[in-house]
Amino acid sequence: MGFTFKTTPQIRFERNGAANIGALVKSRMSRPLFVTDKDILKFGLAETAFTSLKEAGVEFEVFDGVVADPPEAVINEAVEFAKAHNTDGVIGLGGGSSLDTAKLIAVLLKGKQSLHDIFGVDQVEGDRLPLILLPTTAGTGSEVTAISIVTTEDDRKVGIVSDQLYADVAIVDPVLTMTAPRKVTAATGIDAMVHAIEAHTSVRLRNPLSSTLAKQALQLMSANLIKACDTPDDIEAREAMCIGATLAGQAFANAPVGAVHAMAYPLGALFHVPHGVSNALMLSPVLKFNCEKAAEQYAELGPYVGVKADADAFVEKMIDLCKQSGVPLKLRDVGVNHNDLPRMAEDVIANTRLMQNNPREMSYEQALSLYQEVL
Repeated sequence: MGFTFKTTPQIRFERNGAANIGALVKSRMSRPLFVTDKDILKFGLAETAFTSLKEAGVEFEVFDGVVADPPEAVINEAVEFAKAHNTDGVIGLGGGSSLDTAKLIAVLLKGKQSLHDIFGVDQVEGDRLPLILLPTTAGTGSEVTAISIVTTEDDRKVGIVSDQLYADVAIVDPVLTMTAPRKVTAATGIDAMVHAIEAHTSVRLRNPLSSTLAKQALQLMSANLIKACDTPDDIEAREAMCIGATLAGQAFANAPVGAVHAMAYPLGALFHVPHGVSNALMLSPVLKFNCEKAAEQYAELGPYVGVKADADAFVEKMIDLCKQSGVPLKLRDVGVNHNDLPRMAEDVIANTRLMQNNPREMSYEQALSLYQEVL
């Protein structure tokens, strides 16, 4: 057996780690751009990092225009903003959209390529600016992946995958996740669990390291998801969720995700459904569909979520966790109707980057049927 495993070169896991960012940034950049969204600023989640930067004497600018499923226009606006301020490094703080945006800014500022030039896999040429990422949710794992997702002008979600998108440093501070509302904690937690599941069943690049990380991630998150939802100030539960999300991120960065994500993408692009909610909606039908080919892998995951080594028991456990967390379980709950399903199914089948990793091949008719199952 041969495989390659890549990850972010430095991960700092620390309660109140954002308070120590100043010296770290100063050693790498002098005029950083701080990338986040307006809600992060509104709820004061950036203040600790801002204070640390100021105390270290770092002059920085803030771009707070990130929105969920960032569209091309926002990425390009951020790049122009950074150019106008002679940015020499990037700090991203927030959920996956902010971190994905920060990665792309760092790449596009350093090189001469346009955003369209780097769509796809391994299209980035050259290097990027120094990059530090701080997640505020235990979910996307974006702080340790070489992937950014962009919504195109024709409402499709496109992946950009390149080693240059790995950050120099990921600062995982569980305190930053403690104010997340229940619905965000639930959706992002399930998102991370989907990363782990799909990494373990990825038919193309699964390897012993990715599967080991995926199993450990699932064990941590399945034991702590509902606890973090019900008791948001439980720092130990938050820590477990953060570690689990980061491990799952490392897993799927090397063993890419499949049909759950491919079916979730149209929900985000067309209806702006939060990514974690989209994954939760499509998890049950895809797990059942994949069982024909992935029963052995699902059975292996059973003990890590507290059930016997049986595929059906594993699937039922995941469905139960979704129900307990309170995430939406029907497409109609997020504004989708039957007229939307054909376009969505077409997008799924067109997403060969993800579908090639799925343990079972899927036709247009099958994709349509899975959407109908949860309508």
